[in-house]
Amino acid sequence: MKTIGVYTSGGDAPGMNACVRAVVRTAIFHGLKVKGIMRGYEGMIHNDIIDLDRQSVANIIQRGGTFLKTARSMDFMTTEGRKVAYDNLQAQGIDALVCIGGNGSYTGAMIFNEEYGIPCIGLPGTIDNDLYGTDYTIGYDTAINTALDSIDRIRDTAHSHERVFIVEVMGRDSGFIALDVAIAGGAEGALIPEDIDDWDKVLKHFNRPGKRKKSFSIIIVAEGDEEGGAIQLEKRLTDLYPDLKIRSTILGHVQRGGSPSARDRILASRLGSEAVNALLGGQTACTVGIVNDEVTFTPFDSAIDGKKTVSKKMIELAEILAI
Repeated sequence: MKTIGVYTSGGDAPGMNACVRAVVRTAIFHGLKVKGIMRGYEGMIHNDIIDLDRQSVANIIQRGGTFLKTARSMDFMTTEGRKVAYDNLQAQGIDALVCIGGNGSYTGAMIFNEEYGIPCIGLPGTIDNDLYGTDYTIGYDTAINTALDSIDRIRDTAHSHERVFIVEVMGRDSGFIALDVAIAGGAEGALIPEDIDDWDKVLKHFNRPGKRKKSFSIIIVAEGDEEGGAIQLEKRLTDLYPDLKIRSTILGHVQRGGSPSARDRILASRLGSEAVNALLGGQTACTVGIVNDEVTFTPFDSAIDGKKTVSKKMIELAEILAI
């Protein structure tokens, strides 16, 4: 192995740049070359590949997003598209790949490895924290702190105007962000995909004797909750409690941006370096994660099919603290 290709794929996440930096510098430390593949799988197909050195990754550890860009590629989902991608990698002399992304990115790397045998290592880059095989994903810590800062600001307005605010956070298939910011932000309710009783808990909060006399409330909802998003919930609560002043706020993609937190920079740096070590050690077709502060390796198929869910104890804690 002489040259590693590194790319970011799927949704961007704070800390991806720090991760690429760690891959590049660790590879150079071990005498390897590194090439950056622009826009993920789309860049492989269009041969949009650049050389990376120490200077290429200088002054990026603090930057959000990904300087390698990211895109979703329909062409890579075809056999013909993957053949073009492989030929381009061969022409560039790339012997192994480091993929930074989520489940969709892992799936592409797994299929690519099965078809062409090129060694691939996956690194968990997503703000949702829903990837199996790691306690935390790159970008998650920054995302919850960004959301929490917004919720703290909304709380000031909620208190001043004596309103109920429903705040929608990201989490299409998981409630990690919603649950954590609900607890950290002192919310009176959290609606997440993993808790089928969460709507009843919210109604219980408003129906509790004396509770509705409180001047304001904050309800957090994950965008993928089965009850719907913030706008739908605002309408439902307004119909049930017309005397309450209810407003909804959707934080949206603001949670993906911004400078990564120290925790995300450290996690990304650690994982990026371990990916290179894994390739040098003969590992392939697996993801690298951190579980109980120890480096772990999870086969692609297990990482893709494995289910990671929020802690029931955290759900109980949010309910207890909301009284």
